[in-house]
Amino acid sequence: MYAVLVAFFGHWYLSLFCQTFFLHRYSAHKMFTMNKFWEKFFYALTYISQGSSYLSPRAYAILHRMHHAFSDTEKDPHSPHHTENVFTMMWKTKDIYNAVVQRKMKVEARFDRDYPYWEKLEKLGDSWISRVGWGVSYLVFYIFAFIYLDMHWAFFLLLPIHFLMGPVHGAIVNWSGHKYGYQNFDNRDESKNSLIFDLLMMGELFQNNHHKLPNRANFGTKWFEFDPTYPVIKLLSWTKIIKLRESKVGVEVPAPAHEREA
Repeated sequence: MYAVLVAFFGHWYLSLFCQTFFLHRYSAHKMFTMNKFWEKFFYALTYISQGSSYLSPRAYAILHRMHHAFSDTEKDPHSPHHTENVFTMMWKTKDIYNAVVQRKMKVEARFDRDYPYWEKLEKLGDSWISRVGWGVSYLVFYIFAFIYLDMHWAFFLLLPIHFLMGPVHGAIVNWSGHKYGYQNFDNRDESKNSLIFDLLMMGELFQNNHHKLPNRANFGTKWFEFDPTYPVIKLLSWTKIIKLRESKVGVEVPAPAHEREA
């Protein structure tokens, strides 16, 4: 049983780290730089950690930049305020994501630039062979644990989370981070800080802070707000694996919703 819990939480947090560190803070925002070796290392780690739910750094960066530009308007790829529930929100996001990955959607030039791109890994990660293969590996592990490690059958209910780990993280952040919590800043959108110590989502639930200061590597802004990913970023910076860029403190507040929709 303990092996299953270790595997589940290991998968949860490694995948989440890759999403917040590599996809979000690096691919979408370029909060820091790294050389090509480390870029490919974290690219591959993202593929391994997300497995069956692998998210393309290019598509993630584009959708996330659109999200900032059109936050909580009808053009936002994943606003909870323009969909009926979390499932319809993520289905809408899936459709836009697939259109971007398959290059069937015209993307504004300001969004479609300056992101990591590894063509071979992109094709592998988005292939059904890869997605099904990873899914089967999760299932095999749980069957093994059930037969040989005295795992309770109820743990099989965790498998859908393994299968959809990346989108599950996105659903939690995009839904909760724009519906529940408090606001430090008036960003003219519905972004919220959902937790004070965001151990659950490694800092991603400081959405209000992040929308005010989108290039700031530390998502916590108050003394009592703790972003668990930031100490890791500082460690990687200290070891010269990454180089932090100077954040733009005076980021312009987005225009009102009716102007952003124009």
